[in-house]
Amino acid sequence: MPSLRSVLALHGPALVLDAASARVQVGWLTDPDAAGSWQQHDAEAGEALFRGLESLGCDVLQAGCFVFCAGPGSLLGIRTTAVLLRTWTTLKPRPCFSYQSLEVVARSPHASGMAVIADARRDSWHLVARDAVGAPLPVQRVPAQDLPAMRCMPEHFRHWAPLPSDTRRVPYNVGELLRATADVPLLHESPEPDAFLHEDPQYVTWTPRVHQAPPSPTAPADAD
Repeated sequence: MPSLRSVLALHGPALVLDAASARVQVGWLTDPDAAGSWQQHDAEAGEALFRGLESLGCDVLQAGCFVFCAGPGSLLGIRTTAVLLRTWTTLKPRPCFSYQSLEVVARSPHASGMAVIADARRDSWHLVARDAVGAPLPVQRVPAQDLPAMRCMPEHFRHWAPLPSDTRRVPYNVGELLRATADVPLLHESPEPDAFLHEDPQYVTWTPRVHQAPPSPTAPADAD
């Protein structure tokens, strides 16, 4: 997996799109050590992404690559981002790279020593736990009762189940998070941008049948 520094060196400038939370963030990066230009908007993803681009005043066609958050987070926001990226790379082919929200948060000082969680629905949670020496582990999905005691969740992330008690909220400033992890190989090449899934979807096959009316009940036999 490449790092942000290596991606910018080969393909910059990068247009960064993050719609994983209710606060959509759009950034233009040329130097991994610099703050870059960022805009944030609290609106529906389809509107907020374009408002961010307009506020930045950047030309999508000038981007050398795209970097986006694949999740965990808002599936609607992430899939809206993926549709835009597929459209833009059809108009002008460029590489796309994704990162996972909880992985970058787990490496920030705000989450030091804590697991990082996000709602996965159906009484389960996305989780980046820590190993014996405190290093972040790959993201997994666990039931609520299996969450570690020391945990936090990024700000502006939606949750449908009640937030477990004693869960801290920590900042989700994408510009700061990416700058702090610029040398860590956290990016994934994403030639077909899409939302992060723990496993590939499983499809059930079925055999079509012509609908028939249920058989009528058997008439009682005549009494002798």
